Amino acid sequence: MRRNLLPVMALLLGTLFLFLGNGLHGLLLPVRGSAEGYSNEILGLLGTSWATGFVAGCLIAPKLVMRVGHVRAFSSFISLIAIIALLSGILVDPYWWVALRAVTGFCIAGTSMIIESWLNERATNESRGTIFSFYISVTLIGVVGGQMLVGIVDPSTTILFMICGILYCLAMLPTTVSTAATPQALTSVKLNLPRLYRNSPVSFVGILLVGIANGAYGTLGAVFGARAGLTPNMIAIMLSFTIFIGALMQFPAGKASDRTDRRYVLAALSGVAAIAALLLIVLRPQDAMTMIILVAIYGGAANALYPIAVAHANDFASSDEFVQVSGGLLLLYGIGTIIGPTIGGPVMTELGPHALFAVTAVAHVLLTAYAIYRSRLRAAIPYAERDNVPNMPVSASPMSTPESLSLDPRAAPLPPHAEEADSNESPVTGESRS
Repeated sequence: MRRNLLPVMALLLGTLFLFLGNGLHGLLLPVRGSAEGYSNEILGLLGTSWATGFVAGCLIAPKLVMRVGHVRAFSSFISLIAIIALLSGILVDPYWWVALRAVTGFCIAGTSMIIESWLNERATNESRGTIFSFYISVTLIGVVGGQMLVGIVDPSTTILFMICGILYCLAMLPTTVSTAATPQALTSVKLNLPRLYRNSPVSFVGILLVGIANGAYGTLGAVFGARAGLTPNMIAIMLSFTIFIGALMQFPAGKASDRTDRRYVLAALSGVAAIAALLLIVLRPQDAMTMIILVAIYGGAANALYPIAVAHANDFASSDEFVQVSGGLLLLYGIGTIIGPTIGGPVMTELGPHALFAVTAVAHVLLTAYAIYRSRLRAAIPYAERDNVPNMPVSASPMSTPESLSLDPRAAPLPPHAEEADSNESPVTGESRS
C-alpha cells in the first residue's frame, strides 16, 4: 500500500483540503442562511444552483482544461472557489449566494476532474483499487471534517468563510508544486438517456430517485436541523453521522448485493430509508439524540443505494462500457440533485421542516416499488456470471465526477501508458528516472 500511495500523496493531500473546504462551505451557507431568515425556497435553490453548476462543469470543464492546461486550469478554478467563499461572507445576500453557488459547483467539478485524472495517470492496474479506495476515504473524511468545523466558531461571523478560503488555497499548493507529470486530456462523458434506460431500467429510474432524495436532504438537511431547533454543532453532528453511517453501510450492503439479486437489496434499503423518513414525519422528535439516531438510520440506508444501482447497471454491460455507463448514471444522479432541493424547499415552507422527509420518503417508496416490479420482468444475472470484481463502495456524493470511474477496478484495464509512466518515475518524488 505504501508503494502504491507514495506517488499520489501530494494529490490526495490537496484533495483532503479541497473537500474540507467543500464540507464546511456546503454546511455553512444553509446554517447561516437559516439564521438570517432566508426562505426555504432560497435555501433549496442553493443546492439546485450548485448541482446545476456541477453538472455543467462535468460537461464543459474538459474543454477548458484542454485549452489552458491542467495546472493553470486547476489554479484558476481553486482561486475562483476561494474568492467566492470569501465573497459569500461579505455579500450576505440570498440572491448573490444562489448565483455564486452555481460558479462554485462548476469550479468544484473542474478541480475534482483534474485531481481524479491526475490520480488515474499515476495508477496502474495493480494499484488503482488501493488508490480508488483511499481517494474515496479522503473525500468522506474531508466532507465530515469540514462539517464539524461549523460547530467550533459562531456561524454569524465571517471567520468560517475565511477558514473556507484558507482551506481552498491550501488545496492548491500540493498539486501546483507536485513534480508528477501532467495527466492526459480529460474525458467528457455523454449522457445517452435511451441507452442508459435500455441497459437497466431499475438503475436509470433508481439513480434519478436517489439523486432527488439525496439532493433534497443534502441541501436542506441543515435547514431542517435549524428549523427543528438544533444548534449548529448538533446539525454538524447529525449530517456527519449520516455520511459516516452511509459509508459503513456500503460494505455489508455491497456484499449482500454481490450474492443475490441487487434489486432486492435496493428495495430493502430504500424501504428502510422510507420507514425512517416516515418516523421522522410522524414522531417529530424533539429530543436531539432521537432525531440524530433516526436521521443516521435514514442516511445509512439512503447513502448505500447509489453504488448498488451502478453495480446492477454494470451487470448488464461489458467491462469496457463501465466508464460510459457509470459516468452517464453519475450525470443522471446530478440531474436528480437539481430536482430534489427545488421540490424540497416549497414543501418545507407549506408543511413544516419535517416535510423534507416526505420528499425523500416518496422517492424511496417509488424506488422500492419499481425495483420489485422490475424483478418480476427481468431475471438477474447469475452470481457465477457476474464480473469477478466484487461491488466496490463508491461515494454517493455529487462531488464525484466521471473521471474518477477510470480508477475503479471494475472498469476496463488501464492503457499501457499509465503503467509505463509509473515505472519510469521515482515512487517518492514522481520525478523521471531516465
